[in-house]
Amino acid sequence: MSPEHVHRAEVLADAINKTIPSDTSFTAMEYGCGTGLLSFLLKERFSKIALIDNSSGMLEVLRNKIRHDNVKNMDVFNVDIMESTIGIPQPFSVIYSSMVLHHIEDIDKILKIWYGLLNKPGYLCVADLDSDNGLFHGNGFKGHGGFDRKTLKEKMENAGFVNVTFRTVLEIQKKANNGISRSFPVFLMTARKL
Repeated sequence: MSPEHVHRAEVLADAINKTIPSDTSFTAMEYGCGTGLLSFLLKERFSKIALIDNSSGMLEVLRNKIRHDNVKNMDVFNVDIMESTIGIPQPFSVIYSSMVLHHIEDIDKILKIWYGLLNKPGYLCVADLDSDNGLFHGNGFKGHGGFDRKTLKEKMENAGFVNVTFRTVLEIQKKANNGISRSFPVFLMTARKL
């Protein structure tokens, strides 16, 4: 894994730690966990973490890391929760994701699913890109070119979330699809289910 990805995960883990009350009885779900980089940094915070992804290859790497480190509080699920949440232990105290939301076509649907998977009270923490007119991924990308914070906040509130806040937590330096290197701000959006 690249040093940039490690740094990004460390910054996001720190931001999540500062956002959520410290309670080791909390259960958590990471949506779009990949190889579990972020969750490994947060594993001491939660009693159980469900790691959700639909990439078999990345989840195999993750399972090997869990076995190698003898981690007891992580469970891996190869599922698409846009289709079904059957078999996933729920509800959760916290749901978090990093750089996943802009890949999801139906934002309203995933927000409603996340809302349904949370305890009352519960926390949602989502790190993603500010609106970038598609420069981050370039031509042919089927997802979203980042998000307008005001519009996303409205979608969150329509799904039932309250206390929706945003703060810029890092910037990713990357060549845009026009070949020019630029900075892409990443926000951490936090919200509550009460």
